Amino acid sequence: MLPTAQEYFGEKWQSAWQSVVFRKKLFLGLLALVIIFSVFPWFFQTIEKRHGIQLNDWVLNGLPSYNVSTPIFIFIWLTTMLMLLRCIQSPEIFIRILWSYTLLCYSRVITIGLVPLDPPAGLIALNDRLANAFYGPTFITRDLFYSGHTASVFLMFLCFRNKVDKWFTLCATIIVGILLLIQHVHYTVDVIAAPVFAYAMYLLAMRIVKS
Repeated sequence: MLPTAQEYFGEKWQSAWQSVVFRKKLFLGLLALVIIFSVFPWFFQTIEKRHGIQLNDWVLNGLPSYNVSTPIFIFIWLTTMLMLLRCIQSPEIFIRILWSYTLLCYSRVITIGLVPLDPPAGLIALNDRLANAFYGPTFITRDLFYSGHTASVFLMFLCFRNKVDKWFTLCATIIVGILLLIQHVHYTVDVIAAPVFAYAMYLLAMRIVKS
């Protein structure tokens, strides 16, 4: 008799949980994520008070700004829900995205801290209630270099193993990046740099996971 889906996926997690190395990396990854999340409100409220430079972005200069928050979050949440499903099915994917995303969060704190930018002209506030819960009471507009939304979706593309999942998430990355520019939430360089940093953090995470 074939095992049920619940039994099959449960066996995968039970097998992974028996590994001391897996448990150690899981707890350390979760701890690192909790630490950076606890720092986020103070950090983003601090950078929002500083002044930086406003870039002359020829792409944004030629784009009238529109509020496209809804389609942005449709694609982000579709990819996120797909990732949650794959994490339930595979502890390997879970540990990959855990460490990759955690390192991504730390790297954004560093890059945003080192690159002070004022928001682009024509910016329309992105209605992101989930992110705002971590950012603090003031709406944040200076978390610019690099785009966390674009990087996060691309990071999921890297962590997926199914070809259909990867193609869908790659398309979602491109769409989200374009929509962020249409809403003037980010500069073009923020969106272009996001996959580069995401890939670097993914490679670093894989060294940790496979060590």
